[in-house]
Amino acid sequence: MSATRRTFVSAELLAGMLGDPRLRLFDCRSDLTRPEAGAEQYATGHLPGARFADLNRDLSAPVTPASGRHPLPSPAIFAATLRSWGVNRDSLVVAYDERHGAYAARLWWMLRWLGHAQTCVLDGGYARWTELGLAVTTDVPPVRPGDFVADVQPSMLVDATHVLGAAGSSRSRVLDARGAERFRGDVEPIDRIAGHIPGARNLPYTVTTAADGRTLDGDALARALDAADPDSAGGEVVAMCGSGVTACRLLLALEHAGRTGAKLYPGSWSEWIRDPRRPVATGAD
Repeated sequence: MSATRRTFVSAELLAGMLGDPRLRLFDCRSDLTRPEAGAEQYATGHLPGARFADLNRDLSAPVTPASGRHPLPSPAIFAATLRSWGVNRDSLVVAYDERHGAYAARLWWMLRWLGHAQTCVLDGGYARWTELGLAVTTDVPPVRPGDFVADVQPSMLVDATHVLGAAGSSRSRVLDARGAERFRGDVEPIDRIAGHIPGARNLPYTVTTAADGRTLDGDALARALDAADPDSAGGEVVAMCGSGVTACRLLLALEHAGRTGAKLYPGSWSEWIRDPRRPVATGAD
């Protein structure tokens, strides 16, 4: 796993790892507008040995009147889920989705939140795997319960109160991973209020990916991050999005670029707007 820097693994490298008994593969394909789509795709074909991880059922807790659309499950509940999936303390976990890693990164981040560093995302996802003609199957693998034990890292996330202070501080940056049109409030296809948190900056996670869904690397990734976030030297970084999902893909890119330590606001915009006392801004700034 060290060859992947614990962020991404190429399809070519993963194909050679399929016989490793420590490997645990998870299919995280999803669609925010059609929740059943991921399970349908998994049933049609998936990587050999992969299990399906449902964004709404497995990687989120039930929605409450105060929460965003994808609240995090409790560490104890998610640790039990991982054990039921056969994840062990020494497992090498690889998550993938259709192409860009926007959903797979949610599992990557959650594993790291529970202290499991041996995890990464398939670069280019299922699309890259099948473009290379690598094997797929419809078989659901048998599972023997694992011995995973959580070592929760509470410093990896922040709440709305923290974000309110961070967005107005010169010592912190709140980076919103949604598309520019949603950040500005031009459109809002999912949440009931459009706009962004005053003081937040827009850094769409898509600027870190190439056309084929693989992440930019080296100088290209650094240039993309610097262009969107020119004041990137030092200070606390908080990532958010619509519901705490695609923000994890931005955190993955930051980690891959060596910009470690950024935190997640899990509730993100969909939680922020639950409280009418919280401020809302529109436009580019």
